[in-house]
Amino acid sequence: MKPEILVLAASPSADVMAQLEQAFHCHHLWRQPCEAQPAWLASVAPGIRGVLTTGSIGIGPALLAQLPKLEIVAVNGIGTDAVALEKTRQRGIFVTNTPGVLTEDVADLALTLLLSAARGLPALDRLVRSGAWEHGLPLAPTRALRGKVCGVFGFGRIGQAVAARATAFGMRALYYQPRAVDGVAAGRCASLLELAQASDYLVLCAPGGEATRHAVNAEVMAALGPRGTLVNVARGSLVDQGALVAALRDGVLGKAALDVFDHEPHVPAALRELDNVVLTPHVGSLTVETRHAMGQLVVDNLRAHFGGRPLLTPVA
Repeated sequence: MKPEILVLAASPSADVMAQLEQAFHCHHLWRQPCEAQPAWLASVAPGIRGVLTTGSIGIGPALLAQLPKLEIVAVNGIGTDAVALEKTRQRGIFVTNTPGVLTEDVADLALTLLLSAARGLPALDRLVRSGAWEHGLPLAPTRALRGKVCGVFGFGRIGQAVAARATAFGMRALYYQPRAVDGVAAGRCASLLELAQASDYLVLCAPGGEATRHAVNAEVMAALGPRGTLVNVARGSLVDQGALVAALRDGVLGKAALDVFDHEPHVPAALRELDNVVLTPHVGSLTVETRHAMGQLVVDNLRAHFGGRPLLTPVA
């Protein structure tokens, strides 16, 4: 009999979904109407041995408590801050994620956002589409990237890939995270505040969770300053969103470019209405190639577990 899997969100890869159906007895919560989900979940929960979720959805204590036979949580993403890891550890439930395979595309988006903010691309696009350019509307010059400092908060795979790209644009890379990284060209600042003070652009690549919640506060934004730009491709929880709106509105912070938000998919109207911010809907890893690779790693981890083999990417 196939192991029963609870699927909380679909993979955009049809091949990955076909592999799941072939290898497991899948119960798809995401296909159920919201009002029907509690009763439906109660009917399938007793047999569930694995859960497929995403970094944003995770799995909380309440759902874990409903799944007495659960053995493994496979996260389609790198973030595990939405997973109740203390509970999974207490019960001996394995957790896996998908590190490595999304590094390049997320780093690409980080630089895309940085460039879009630096050169004001959204406003320029609107100007051309509206016909204002034809009518001689004067254009304000922007600032070149060459010689500027790109600070990176969180210097794992993605942070290092962002630094490499920034360096290719003639920028100088600095970073901060609690643990120093050996063998890298970028210099390390002693604190996030020091990094913000030294940076023209501050790119957030740190993990979410309580340890980093609102690490980028009003003081950090003020240190980045009215000519500074904040770029976030990590987790919305890293930024005090209310302080961000105030800093952008009042000119304390120059610009922001955001792919992630505190309560996705809700984005406050006060943030959406600002002209000095670039917004994208959490699409850092949303390419055909990367989403397939992520989904494949999820499937491979599930197959390894239920086949009695070592997990490929276990979360400690």
